[in-house]
Amino acid sequence: MGASPDLYDIAIIGGGINGCGIARDAAGRGRSVFLCEQNDLGSGTSSASTKLIHGGLRYLEYYEFRLVREALREREVLWGIAPHIVWPLRFVLPYHSKLRPRWLLRLGLFLYDNIGGRKRLPPTRSVDLRRDVVGTPLKPEFVRGFEYSDCWVEDSRLVVLNAAAAASMGATISPRTKCVSAEKIDGHWTITVESADTGARSVIRARALINAAGPWVESVVQHVVHDNHRAPVRLVQGSHIVVPRLYDHDECYIFQNDDKRIFFVIPYEQDFTLVGTTDRDYDGDPASVHASEEEIAYLCASASEYLKTPITTDMVCWTYSGVRPLYDEQDQSAGAAAQAATRDYVLKLAAEPGQPPMLTIFGGKITTYRRLAEAVLAKLEPKLPATKGRKPGWTGTISLPGGDFPRDGFDRLLAELAGRYGFVPRKQLRRLLRLYGTNARVLLGDAKTIEDLGRDFGAGLCERELRYLVDHEWARAGDDVLWRRTKLGLRLDPAARDAVDEAVRAMAATASPPASDASSEIEYAK
Repeated sequence: MGASPDLYDIAIIGGGINGCGIARDAAGRGRSVFLCEQNDLGSGTSSASTKLIHGGLRYLEYYEFRLVREALREREVLWGIAPHIVWPLRFVLPYHSKLRPRWLLRLGLFLYDNIGGRKRLPPTRSVDLRRDVVGTPLKPEFVRGFEYSDCWVEDSRLVVLNAAAAASMGATISPRTKCVSAEKIDGHWTITVESADTGARSVIRARALINAAGPWVESVVQHVVHDNHRAPVRLVQGSHIVVPRLYDHDECYIFQNDDKRIFFVIPYEQDFTLVGTTDRDYDGDPASVHASEEEIAYLCASASEYLKTPITTDMVCWTYSGVRPLYDEQDQSAGAAAQAATRDYVLKLAAEPGQPPMLTIFGGKITTYRRLAEAVLAKLEPKLPATKGRKPGWTGTISLPGGDFPRDGFDRLLAELAGRYGFVPRKQLRRLLRLYGTNARVLLGDAKTIEDLGRDFGAGLCERELRYLVDHEWARAGDDVLWRRTKLGLRLDPAARDAVDEAVRAMAATASPPASDASSEIEYAK
């Protein structure tokens, strides 16, 4: 990566999926980009999702047709550009006689199948839960249901891969760097940032500023830009629990609750099951959010209404929570439910004549991050000098790092890796391929024996993988590796997790930012 420019086209505050997605799109269009994130990339809301690329079946009840259509169209696009971290899932929706009527479920799924341009994903079908294997874990009163398609995503990795792609095209990506002030000076933004590691401050200048700070969006408006207007944001907490695997098959469930909420039960990391999410208003520091005892009990009780084998709180292996920054101009004291607030994104552009523009992002879903980035740049491009980069829409046809193989090519690629690295257990190779795609070859490199991979920290996490994550993906602490870039924290005991943290920090002390060759983007055939 070359020297930083004296004046960036765009500065972005926030290293979640929206900020990193914008950075990738803008850099590909020839823009000079600076992105700062106060913590690790994707460490806030973006790593606390239900890990789904989906249209949001329940949003149809709130007439969010534009959002659902856009999200449904994105499922197969994201599967195409990142087949290592995005793949299809089938969901079972049991009919509950005391809740939504069966005709309404059928109508919703008909719309779900037909308004989003589904091409490769299988359609909805009716299921006899008394005879089909997917009915086995359910209580006997659930006899009929529906089965439909959506997709899984490794959410934290989606963030990091967008950042790596942006960096490969010249963007400056600065995790652990807090924006402390942004002022309009001489027709540009003058932005002061502070390193979380050293406390050192530096100043950059930019033609345009994007506030993609997620749940901290209002804090940036008030304390960084010093605008006293209240941002119309509603913070909503969503929590998940992880328990040991509940059933043998690989399909997922979407369950209804009598409070009109829905939640998912999903096979997770081979040996576990993910249950979530909750929806409740949140008031506090987003960095301090955690699953409450009430939420854990709610998820256990809700799932147990459907499952033959009840889930108890002592089964919970791990919990995680995030705060969604939803756009909401309504008076929350009026009693509107948190789940009714729109999940659509809202973009607010402040562009006074003679002043540098600032664009603030409210809301959004991980599924629609790429379309959000296109909408952001459509608003900003007229305010910036012309460039000769790629045209709008390019991010939907160029693979993310490691995703340069066909949607149906995973097993062939696994066989190729097994032939070249036969000394690595196949289960470990599969995990590496799911995380890194074709860049697993970069990670394994010239290794000829298992000893060449260095120290084994447990669960197949080797020293060479840590080095790759430090050198190519900005990992700087154990949690970056164990709970975001991988989920191996579920499999390691506290002593092993401490050893990983110590090793990562030692490597990071001498590491440079990811080099411009860390990405392998190619155009894929639709």
